[in-house]
Amino acid sequence: MNKQAVLEGLLFIKGDEGISLKEITNLLDVTEKTAQELLNKLQKEYEKEDRGLRISFLADTFKLTTKKEHNEYYKKLVNSESNNTLSEAALETLAVIAYNEPITRVKIDEIRGISSAFMLRKLVAKDLVKPCGKSDLPGHPTLYKTTNEFLDYFGLATLADLPKLEEDKNYEEVDLYKSKYHE
Repeated sequence: MNKQAVLEGLLFIKGDEGISLKEITNLLDVTEKTAQELLNKLQKEYEKEDRGLRISFLADTFKLTTKKEHNEYYKKLVNSESNNTLSEAALETLAVIAYNEPITRVKIDEIRGISSAFMLRKLVAKDLVKPCGKSDLPGHPTLYKTTNEFLDYFGLATLADLPKLEEDKNYEEVDLYKSKYHE
């Protein structure tokens, strides 16, 4: 099995979270030296001019990132007309932020039940959300809130114009592991 190819897949799957050298050694069942050699070979591959990605070492983890010299094209993509519609995930993330701001990414993830890092970056790039300070929680995570562009996009004067959330509905508890269909 080509462990370098597996490492590339691991980097892709871990995305924004990144992967530590220790995780790589455990997952690939190799020594730290071998893991570092695999990373170095893969980094050299990505350094070639015909590649659009690179491997960066950020916050004690290795991550796949885009090359800075291609930034102008990425900005065009984010700002393009066809990219101005919001996906369900974007709308969900925006709703969580709007109804709970200021809020940390971890709290957004907790409410949504899925990582919101990529979506948050997209919303910041579209200027619908912005960082607004640091939390007092350990690690002092960044707090996010909606922008005036968010209000304009949805035709709101203030956040008070958001629809009220229905409180305390009586939902029937459902056993997700029991099927109503029989074989």
